Amino acid sequence: MPAKFADATTDSIPLYLVAEDGLDDWIGNQSDAKRSWVEANGFSGALGQALVFPKDDGSIAMALAGYGTPATRSRGRFHLAGAAAKLPKGIYCLETVLAPDTLMVEALGWLLAAYRFDRYAKSTAMKAELIAPEGVNADLLVALADGEMLTRDLINTPASDMGPPDLENAARSLAEKHGADISVVVGDDLLTQNFPMIHAVGRAADRAPRLIDMRWGSSGKKLTLVGKGVCFDTGGLNIKPGASMGLMKKDMGGAAAVLGLAHMIMAMGMKVQLRVLIPAVENAISANAFRPQDILTSRKGLTVEINNTDAEGRLVLADALALADEEKPDQIISMATLTGAARVAVGPDLAPYFSDNPAFVAALEAAADKNADPVWRMPFHAPYEAMIEPGVADLDNAPSGGFAGCITAALFLRRFVTDSPYAHFDIYGWQPTPAPARPKGGVGQATRAVFAALETLMTK
Repeated sequence: MPAKFADATTDSIPLYLVAEDGLDDWIGNQSDAKRSWVEANGFSGALGQALVFPKDDGSIAMALAGYGTPATRSRGRFHLAGAAAKLPKGIYCLETVLAPDTLMVEALGWLLAAYRFDRYAKSTAMKAELIAPEGVNADLLVALADGEMLTRDLINTPASDMGPPDLENAARSLAEKHGADISVVVGDDLLTQNFPMIHAVGRAADRAPRLIDMRWGSSGKKLTLVGKGVCFDTGGLNIKPGASMGLMKKDMGGAAAVLGLAHMIMAMGMKVQLRVLIPAVENAISANAFRPQDILTSRKGLTVEINNTDAEGRLVLADALALADEEKPDQIISMATLTGAARVAVGPDLAPYFSDNPAFVAALEAAADKNADPVWRMPFHAPYEAMIEPGVADLDNAPSGGFAGCITAALFLRRFVTDSPYAHFDIYGWQPTPAPARPKGGVGQATRAVFAALETLMTK
């Protein structure tokens, strides 16, 4: 569903944000009837509260949205969205003055709150619409929301309808929308074109593995996004237990994230030469599945000992990263639902990332805070390099011991990028419990922060 703001109208409903510690001041400037209405309805200004005031004819005269306290606001984001979802049908005009960055985030949250995944079952649409507040970049917010909604739709779609061919079709649709070029290497052609690890991981599935390659833009710095597209992960011959397999439709969350980010970049016409690489596979079980103790030779020529077939994401990313690095772009960024260790370290709400570029780190951290898109820097810790060197091959895809799993995975990926600035995001891609503007299900992480950081780094 496309995101949109409502057109301005003379019939719009004034909407005021009222914090708990500002309620008395607001009430003090109102009529006795309004004060009584607030008290009768128990409106306290708490986060997520919504209250409408009726006219004599029963229509809505105005509305309030609770804005909580600094303490409660610090525990979440998109505070206006919680109230927006409770407001009755109408077109609302925000009357409260907010700082520019805060206003952008709250307006974006309203757009995101309208998201519904209704491919398989009908869902009630959000009834309240918002006129773009004065001072916000409405086109930017719509592009950000549409990119996020694309990511959510792709992750939420089950593997029965989101296998490698379907992910390819999604990329083709996005390319057509923005006039991008796209090429795809499929099945055994992966071997002839030297993508052996993508082929090895995906060859056991009925739906053939493939490498999706999309390009857009003819001027500016070169930016390559690489997204893990494991459309379903059984774990391979090291099969996952049922409880761990339940959410594996989201194992293409990295691909979904980079496609959403690519939409943001193209929709806003960022002056970059964009390339998007997605190795799309299913990690299935069959007689020809790759095996523990196999040794694979990568596109880069590095050999990899397979000590766990459930550590397949880094294998398909490695071939794609090696291809990306051959062009020596100004920036390579990979996104992947790569390790459970990252979730243990920071939980589902933070997007851990790895970068040794101080300029990238500074721009990203500032953008994450400004855009309510939290990230957490993790280290490329060089002393752990020995943990990914098994002795019988150049690299080990699943070091024993269980320590520093997200770091060793990131170090593994970095071995395939030797000539380009590189950043890696180990995202979760899933909202486990509903929150304002973020229903339970697939979710984008770090893409808005990365978009804003790239505007600073790539276009100045």
